Amino acid sequence: MAERQEQAAPDAVMTRIGQVVMLHHAGDREEARHRFLDLWAEIGATGDPLHRCTLAHYMADTQDDPVDELAWDLRALTAAEELTDERLAEHEGALAARALYPSLHLNLAADYVKLGRADAARAHVRRARGAVHALGDDPYGDGVRAAISRLELRLGT
Repeated sequence: MAERQEQAAPDAVMTRIGQVVMLHHAGDREEARHRFLDLWAEIGATGDPLHRCTLAHYMADTQDDPVDELAWDLRALTAAEELTDERLAEHEGALAARALYPSLHLNLAADYVKLGRADAARAHVRRARGAVHALGDDPYGDGVRAAISRLELRLGT
């Protein structure tokens, strides 16, 4: 029974993050940003890497300033580098840690494009392309691969 209770806490945080994501997708970007900031304060900069990675990944999408978006995407990448497949396995439906990298690097490349930093964008789109082998042959993987291809065309890589 104690083991089951230990697992409930991480799932509860992921559920709360998911609720804020739904709020954002429903169009309330500002409220989502505020709720994400509240959750970030609870989790802390040294909290569970799965929570930090997930929250930062989605928080980046709520930013108005490309510099802030980049900062959150960098936080997501830093947290992902601390993740293990074992930790992800504790969360139902989570991807393997290595499957996160194509999307994380794609987001960073897009951030750098917005900031006019083409060389940094090219470096991250190459890293995204180099990590696609970890993606599944499913709609999510197909979508990430297609987005990488579109950005490669845009950057002339």
